[in-house]
Amino acid sequence: MDSSIFPVLKEKALRKAEEIGMPSFYAEHKRELELSLRSFSDNRMILKCRTYLDESKLHPAHGICHCEKVALEAGAILRIESAAGDYTDNEKEELMLCAQIAGIFHDIKRMEKDHTIAGSIEAERILNDFDLEKRHKRYIIAAIRNHEAFKEILDSEDNKAKLISDSLYDADKFRWGPDNFTTTLWLIIESAGMSADTLYSNFKEKVEGIRRIKHTFRTETGRRYGPEFIDLGIKIGNEIYSEMERIIVRR
Repeated sequence: MDSSIFPVLKEKALRKAEEIGMPSFYAEHKRELELSLRSFSDNRMILKCRTYLDESKLHPAHGICHCEKVALEAGAILRIESAAGDYTDNEKEELMLCAQIAGIFHDIKRMEKDHTIAGSIEAERILNDFDLEKRHKRYIIAAIRNHEAFKEILDSEDNKAKLISDSLYDADKFRWGPDNFTTTLWLIIESAGMSADTLYSNFKEKVEGIRRIKHTFRTETGRRYGPEFIDLGIKIGNEIYSEMERIIVRR
């Protein structure tokens, strides 16, 4: 199968994504997303965080755009989850900022082996230069350490740390839904020089791996909306696979 089919497959994926629509999380939690965006856009500490991201040193499929999207949605998830807790408005703002910073830095060492460990070490080094409470720095570092799927989760030091960690994890795993098949896949193919035959031969196995994510979401918000993200993504993936099969039959 000729790799020139990739634009055709990507177009199929984008059309399917438009057909099935956005996950309901975005419509049902527009307010929390707007609150997170407002904080993210205005906070000087967030602007400082961005200066530490070098696109050329990040993974091609987990670059600045990915990190910022995870940061925004981690902040929104935290706002949703904290609404039911005994938190002051100031505490909600502080914890949301921690979740956003963790989101920005969570894949800073994505190119390295054991990237969550390497990333947490790098984040600790960077945060030495930040005017944050020590416990908030610990929360951020621990969240980055705990954000990989199917790996041991380290115990959180308290409920606030757990809330930040779980919000980061779920926001990151939302990306395994439609984003994975409309954006991430094509960045991986381009950066790796993947052949169409390789994509086809590994596709079903990879989709099954993504399906397993459905059962790993950690917050109530993640467990409510995460499976929908994954299911919508798989619908797009199935469209890609069906088109590849049609091309093979025509050969």
